[in-house]
Amino acid sequence: MIPVLLSWSGGKDAAWALHALRAAGEVEVVGLLTTLTEGFDRVSMQGIHRDVLHAQASAAGLPLIEAWIPQAADNTSYIASFTDALARAQARWPDLAHIAYGDLLLADIRSWRETLCAQLGWTPLFPLFGSDTAQLAREMIKGGLRARLCCVDTTQLDAAFAGRAFDAALLAELPPAIDPCGERGEFHTCVAAGPMFTAPLALQPGDTVLRDGRFAYTDFTLA
Repeated sequence: MIPVLLSWSGGKDAAWALHALRAAGEVEVVGLLTTLTEGFDRVSMQGIHRDVLHAQASAAGLPLIEAWIPQAADNTSYIASFTDALARAQARWPDLAHIAYGDLLLADIRSWRETLCAQLGWTPLFPLFGSDTAQLAREMIKGGLRARLCCVDTTQLDAAFAGRAFDAALLAELPPAIDPCGERGEFHTCVAAGPMFTAPLALQPGDTVLRDGRFAYTDFTLA
């Protein structure tokens, strides 16, 4: 089978992309790639702790390739780090030339990834792209995925949603303008369990803090 690297945020979409790829049985996911911010030891957007990421990777049975970027990194810094991470992955798996993403519906993001990957000689895969996000959200929950909201963009969604479980009750309470999967950046999640894991993670919530006057982050640590 074709070896594939999966872009891993620690959130539900990446986790469900892993599940979908494995269920299809057409490729073999050999590793995960995550971008972390120097000085914080966290995923750059979700704010998930590095040790939680490694626990997720272990539960998924996959090694984690880390791409580090400086704080307030620009696009050039991101691309340089991403390119280096791909080179390290290819050194480990010489036949590797595909990377999968959990993107759902943003055509501009997909196009940007496709252009970048083409420049680097890689082929991107989008196993969930074009999904009905309301249906997909229900499918995730029904399929056993367990996640909590670790970041909320308070310009789009009330900060009170930070830390909550991604479940049917949450979907019922989301305002109509909010995408059920948070695909427009309304919220990000931290996955604790699901069919892509061999065992659930024991995560405990910590404080919720507002950063940049906009993003409400709820901290989750390994219990």
